[in-house]
Amino acid sequence: MDISALQKARYTYKPKLPASLSRTVTGISVELGKPTESAANQEDLRNLFKHSYGKPLATFVQGKNDKISRSLTVGVILSGGQAPGGHNVIAGLFDGLKKGSPSSKLYGFLGGPSGLIENKAVEITGEMLEAYRNTGGFDIIGSGRTKIESQEQFAASLQTARTLGLDAVVIIGGDDSNTNAALLAEYFLDQGAPVQVIGCPKTIDGDLKNNYIEASFGFDTAVKTYSELIGNIERDANSAKKYWHFIRLMGRSASHITLECALQTQPNICIISEEIASKGISLGLIVEQICASICRRADRGENFGVVLVPEGVVEFIPEMKKLIVELNDVLAEEEEFAKLTSLIDQISWLRIKLSPESLSLLESLPPDIARELLMDRDPHGNVQVSRIETEKLLVGMAERRLAEMKKAGIYKGKFNALGHFFGYEGRCAFPTNFDANYCYSLGFSAFVLIASGLTGYLSSVRNLTAPADQWIAGGVPLTMMMNMEHRHGSKKPVIKKALVDLNGGPFKAFAAKRDSWAVTTSFLFPGAIQYYGPPEVCDLTTKTLQLEHIDKTADHA
Repeated sequence: MDISALQKARYTYKPKLPASLSRTVTGISVELGKPTESAANQEDLRNLFKHSYGKPLATFVQGKNDKISRSLTVGVILSGGQAPGGHNVIAGLFDGLKKGSPSSKLYGFLGGPSGLIENKAVEITGEMLEAYRNTGGFDIIGSGRTKIESQEQFAASLQTARTLGLDAVVIIGGDDSNTNAALLAEYFLDQGAPVQVIGCPKTIDGDLKNNYIEASFGFDTAVKTYSELIGNIERDANSAKKYWHFIRLMGRSASHITLECALQTQPNICIISEEIASKGISLGLIVEQICASICRRADRGENFGVVLVPEGVVEFIPEMKKLIVELNDVLAEEEEFAKLTSLIDQISWLRIKLSPESLSLLESLPPDIARELLMDRDPHGNVQVSRIETEKLLVGMAERRLAEMKKAGIYKGKFNALGHFFGYEGRCAFPTNFDANYCYSLGFSAFVLIASGLTGYLSSVRNLTAPADQWIAGGVPLTMMMNMEHRHGSKKPVIKKALVDLNGGPFKAFAAKRDSWAVTTSFLFPGAIQYYGPPEVCDLTTKTLQLEHIDKTADHA
């Protein structure tokens, strides 16, 4: 098979491990802390997770551990959207199992959780794995978004585990996938089945984190990939001096990606969804703020710039959120509406269904955006927010407002805008050295948790701003990160998403400089990800992680 020069070189990269995992496996012991509580709704969650609630934190330390060298059979699942480094989690898990006992086996379930339900598995061998080490993607076994929810699905999962003789299942996924892991662990315990369940924190969105999970894997690589592209566009904008670039970035619920990319590239404008929600900022005010920057830069003779927009911002703008909620309710089961093909007919049909405010907003939107709001719903009957081209919405509204300002003599510049969406470009990139090391450590930690007899844990590696040998490895009880939320009409246990903290170091660092960036060209050009060279370049963590670490250090001082 033909491979690229970089692919060939990355096969030979040896990921670094924390010192606690670098010793002989029989010298890795587990130190357990005090019982833990969930993030909220303690009584509800204690009742739901009767067998697994309140487990202690686990930290790996030096000490004799004879049972770690026993033969194990483990299954691994890649769940949800891709994130750089998933292959290295599997590599770390595989290598740990084989160091524990050469007779240990690792099965990969094909196509995500459905592979466990339907017993579609392949044994992962050393030879098979060699073609995937330190590479991006989830293609070694594929991924899927099936949720294990019904009693039939839980029972089928247990039957698969028994058929394959599994000692444990490792679920590599985000907050929803690891909520599923917690439920599966509880089910196995309730059934008296000796099958452990361990999770690994994955999502490029960066919203699966807390004091013990400092970062989800893939975030580092994705934001550096996007930042390179943004920097390239900034350089082009500063060269051509005639375009405003509106760039939408992945992140439906949280703006971590957009914030980190802003810190790395210093665009003229960056919208943070959490701030929009907190301050109740209207769509009109967002457009006014963008146009104010465009005008002030035009006065300086700079008719160009860059605007960063998080993917999910429309759900945080008060009047847009109200419109989306009303549309979800009105269109949930309306067969009559589905027969209408023209936008004029659709809006006419909605006139008596929507509130006057929502109808007025819908009619004011650019036609393409209105169509996207009214297109086919997702399986739950909701607007498919990820398909709404918010960057084009803002371009269209800015054009309209700037025309009014020009007519009033307020604006004298020229406005030419281009829209971009950076999403899939970052999900399967070659992992950075940081993600290659971090993911391998997470996989190896998952092995130690399994070999030590623990279940219902998320693999954890902390102290991530230090060199890899100083990282602290262990496990966090999955129930510790949970709360109860309303999902599809009822309260469900879910791992709480970590949104951008408006009082945290990363947002404060951004807020301190954005007024200057809005007027002055202050672009940074981070360039391509570097895999070979000085550690201060190649092993550099994200600015978010560095600033959050400063926050923690200050809190402990």
